[in-house]
Amino acid sequence: MNVLKSLLLSVLLLSPLAVLAAPVNINTASADQLATSLKGVGESKAQAIVDYRTQHGAFKKADDLAQVKGIGERTVELNRQDILLD
Repeated sequence: MNVLKSLLLSVLLLSPLAVLAAPVNINTASADQLATSLKGVGESKAQAIVDYRTQHGAFKKADDLAQVKGIGERTVELNRQDILLD
């Protein structure tokens, strides 16, 4: 029972940290940086962002991120406050 309590306490204490994302420049960040900074973006989606940026140039606005395959408007909204362009 103590192990379960410890596990539950750990989850409760670490949960807020998982929700906090660090602001990230989507025009210069590496795939690793994007994956760790944006909610709902893992390694493959982060690499898709980098690939799209390489092929099409810099993002001009946060909403342009939704043009990347696998990134929808919901993901953009979840991360809007953490998306930097400059």
